[in-house]
Amino acid sequence: MDICLININNNSTKSIQPTSIHGMLWLQTHFENDQWEALSNNSVLISQENSKLLIEDATSAGLNIKSISEISKVDVFQKNN
Repeated sequence: MDICLININNNSTKSIQPTSIHGMLWLQTHFENDQWEALSNNSVLISQENSKLLIEDATSAGLNIKSISEISKVDVFQKNN
């Protein structure tokens, strides 16, 4: 696996997590230089629509993508009031 997309909230936002050097290099060619640090820290969020485009583009470039959307992080780590 080169890039993992993790569901953040009810399938509307995904976190991008590069999991290989190939994934990170590919992402660097698709994001601005000032976003590279956020990419390496797994701090970049994208919409569901954009995640579909990213998967399509990265897969056509030969990367292995995993999209984890069964459980939302928001559902797992609910706020305590």
